[in-house]
Amino acid sequence: MRRSPALVVGAVALTVIGGGAAFATASRLAGPRPDGTAVTPVGFRVTPAGDQTRLGDLPLTSALSPDGRHLLVSNDGQGTQSLQLVDAADHKVEQTIPYTSPESLYMGLAWSPDGQTAYASAAANSKVRVLHLQGGKLVEGTPLALPTTNPAGEKVTLFPAGLAVTPDGKRLVVADQLGDAVSVIDTATGTSSTVPAGHRPLWTSVTKDGTKAFVTDQGASTVDVVDLTGGAPKVTGQVKVGLHPNRSVLSPDGRTLYVSNSDADTVSEVDVATATVRRTLSLAPYTGAPVGTTPSGMALDPTGRRLFVASSGNNDVAVVDLARGRVSGLVPTGWYPTSVAWREGHLLVTNAKGLGAGPNDGPGHPDPESSAPTSPDQYSGSMMAGMLSSVAEPTGDRLARYTAQVQRNNAPDQARGAVIPRTPGGPTPIKHVIYVVKENRTYDQEMGSLGKGNGDPSLNLFGDESAPNARELARRFTTIDNFYADAEVSAQGWNWVASATSNPYAEQQWPANYSGRKAPYPSEDADPEIAGQQPDDTYIWQRLAKKGVSFRNYGFYVDLSGSAIHAADPVLQAHTDTAYRGFDLACPDSSGTFKPMSAACGTTGRIDEWVKEFQQYEATSTLPKVQFVRLPSDHTAGTKAGSPTPKAYVADNDYALGRLVDTVSHSKDWKSTAIFVTEDDAQNGPDHVDAHRTLALAISPYTQTGKVDSTFYNTASMVRTIGLLAGVGPLTQFDAYSTPMSASFTTTPNLRAYDVRKPGYAMTTLNSASAPLAAQSGAQSLGKEDQIDENEFNKAVWASVKGAGSPMPAPQHHVIGSGAAPAGGDSDG
Repeated sequence: MRRSPALVVGAVALTVIGGGAAFATASRLAGPRPDGTAVTPVGFRVTPAGDQTRLGDLPLTSALSPDGRHLLVSNDGQGTQSLQLVDAADHKVEQTIPYTSPESLYMGLAWSPDGQTAYASAAANSKVRVLHLQGGKLVEGTPLALPTTNPAGEKVTLFPAGLAVTPDGKRLVVADQLGDAVSVIDTATGTSSTVPAGHRPLWTSVTKDGTKAFVTDQGASTVDVVDLTGGAPKVTGQVKVGLHPNRSVLSPDGRTLYVSNSDADTVSEVDVATATVRRTLSLAPYTGAPVGTTPSGMALDPTGRRLFVASSGNNDVAVVDLARGRVSGLVPTGWYPTSVAWREGHLLVTNAKGLGAGPNDGPGHPDPESSAPTSPDQYSGSMMAGMLSSVAEPTGDRLARYTAQVQRNNAPDQARGAVIPRTPGGPTPIKHVIYVVKENRTYDQEMGSLGKGNGDPSLNLFGDESAPNARELARRFTTIDNFYADAEVSAQGWNWVASATSNPYAEQQWPANYSGRKAPYPSEDADPEIAGQQPDDTYIWQRLAKKGVSFRNYGFYVDLSGSAIHAADPVLQAHTDTAYRGFDLACPDSSGTFKPMSAACGTTGRIDEWVKEFQQYEATSTLPKVQFVRLPSDHTAGTKAGSPTPKAYVADNDYALGRLVDTVSHSKDWKSTAIFVTEDDAQNGPDHVDAHRTLALAISPYTQTGKVDSTFYNTASMVRTIGLLAGVGPLTQFDAYSTPMSASFTTTPNLRAYDVRKPGYAMTTLNSASAPLAAQSGAQSLGKEDQIDENEFNKAVWASVKGAGSPMPAPQHHVIGSGAAPAGGDSDG
């Protein structure tokens, strides 16, 4: 049954900050609203203050010209990147300079002291762009090149990020993020010197006298001190600050450096003369809050008494009273603010994700019947428009109202229910949890024609012939039809699945990785820069280990080390079944389906290995409290010739899931087990509600009710629910906020066992060379998830199921909301 997305307006409409818009007390939609507000997929409400200007794809940083007339913005998203010159007085975009891949931008912007030249990092191209201001417009000149080989002659990609110009304008200091280095370039001759620095340097600030630079190490907890007095730069020391320092800004008198620590939710106040930390300022929204504020760009007022910090995770700007050393108020912004500048009594704030996505059914939307390319503003990975907020100086009663609005926007939910405990480890009949994660499907792809819940039958690609188990489990247990992935792609998705966040490093890097701009894949590894907290305290399994909770891993965060399966995190490795393969489309999820396409797969499927261990645990009464199970085959190989068809892959995946539930439900531990199933993201198909909406199942004797649960849930909700059952507190502010999946459970168990259903579709069916878009699918990189052209892949999967001439509908971006809307604030800017 299909319910079209609609805004359900409550009896009372309340005025919100920013333009006098009305915000309904009961909302049915998230994403952009006509009144200039929004709701994020996590559920946070977005009510930006001030005037708003549309920007490009993912504005990550900005730089105000020395005369205050121009704001230069760098849009660093997955699609067409761009520089935008904005009139700082009237906030109108004066100029947009586009760059399509492989040309690039990344984080770094700076102006020469006279304001006539601007510099912009082009990370993938190993250069810094030089742009001259002529007649109020920027004209690009000869770039400043960085080395592409090291002294040994080996190729390197330094990946220039943050930039700072010395006061005399003669040198440019560059943070080389992937090179773990700092370069200094002579702006007149273009000659450069590069020296090693800390891990993943991001931002640079140069002292007033030009003798030193401070460079933040985003992959560590340090700031490098760089001596600029010699012929070549020299790192003379490091300042210990908070975790993953992001941006930095100097005080007006040049004596103090402020450093935002993105994964510590703090700002370090550094004495420039002694290179020591004087004090640490907390930005946590409430006492005892887990991480999630994510401080980023900063600015000071001309007196140096107030510091303004863009809090990307909380969707606000924190106003810090430096005399008192505490936050005096909060200003609501758009989604994911990244930079802030002060100009003549106004704050200029860039918001990377603006008001979210909205529908993408305009010109250039995905259409397999057209040979024209899909427009970047219609693809889910690049369609969200950034936004510039201009806010009058927040003081007095206005700041108090702003602060109250932000607190309402981000108010956390409370755990409730008889089966899901109110507090971690509280009383519950559930003693064992199995967490199953699959790949990339939307709700409508498998549940659209279910006959219950909010589905669109016309979008159902995988029905009872290829997904009989997932569909029957949804019918018999709980149909969860309002669950959203918190990510657009797997690089974010696996971070959310395992740690309930995606930190700034991952958010900065994935667009370049997905668009061929030489960035690494920022997920599923033990690299410290990827971890959203301390590297040994970020992931749910690390929290379980510290609590002494037993767990076993089947495929999460593993890779091949030679011929062996290996998890880079030693905590996870110690609990990993190394006979269970991770992402590898050559290997089936279950035996009895397609033939393994590599000798390394062995002769059985993933679930066969899991069943073997489960039965051993049952025999010895040692079943772990938590199990992590990855079933990746529903990713599919598109229509690549010689590979299983999309339906065969999905059927293999579905059969494995059915076998898992069958095994558990016929065991002695069925009465005390809950199985949670979801996808890492929902990017690979259509959905009539929103492209983030995805499959979710809660399978237990306590959910075998056949009812529909339309509560607003998301990835963080599932992580929180598992934590409550396993005795682990919230990992971040995001799962602390998200609604536990309590409504799917009842106090009366139904112990009826589940019998697996074998899909009717022939799971040995292979794509022929003449399959729709076979050549395009064959050209995709399938060795790791998401290293593909998702639009081409989506077309191939749709055409494989619906026929070569069937048009694929454009994805939608309307997330069904829940809960009361925030109370009103003032209507001025």
